[in-house]
Amino acid sequence: MVFKLLPMILIILLAILTKAENVNSYKISVLFALIFCAFGDYTLQWFIIGLVCFLIGHLFYIRAFLKTDETKAPFLFTVCLSLYGAIMIIWIGWSLIQGSNIILAMAVFTYIIVILIMGWSSFRTGSKFAIFGALLFIVSDSILAINKFMFPVDYSHQLIMLTYYGAQILMALSIPKYSAIRSEVIQ
Repeated sequence: MVFKLLPMILIILLAILTKAENVNSYKISVLFALIFCAFGDYTLQWFIIGLVCFLIGHLFYIRAFLKTDETKAPFLFTVCLSLYGAIMIIWIGWSLIQGSNIILAMAVFTYIIVILIMGWSSFRTGSKFAIFGALLFIVSDSILAINKFMFPVDYSHQLIMLTYYGAQILMALSIPKYSAIRSEVIQ
């Protein structure tokens, strides 16, 4: 667990030490998101608890992204994200419901919707770091869900961790990038 949490501690330190002008609420929300995701990392061994921690982390990311309004998500992206979410909910949800895991199915449904909203709202920042970070997070969690609920994915642990840490680093790097975008707009 220490080695799993160490990268997140370093990413949180990166975010704390990052200078950001005029975006304190964005930076604070991203920091809380990173912290809750680190708790999610640690508690994922108790799946529902970890899922709730990650869900709270995504709500903080959504909060950060909704405080921005640099650009809108392209319509085609919104449609693709919605279709992808519907497919995942039906595919994984049906599997869980057939196994009489109604509570787990509802938790996974909620989580899928929240992470997709996080991905969609990342476009508001105008930061490629935030957008690609959000998309990597969706990829990471999709691999995790398919591996856990549908069928084994070769090299799943490596793929999940690579995309997850990549996502978190990009989210932390969105703090100064968003700050730079805001400085250009204000000037």
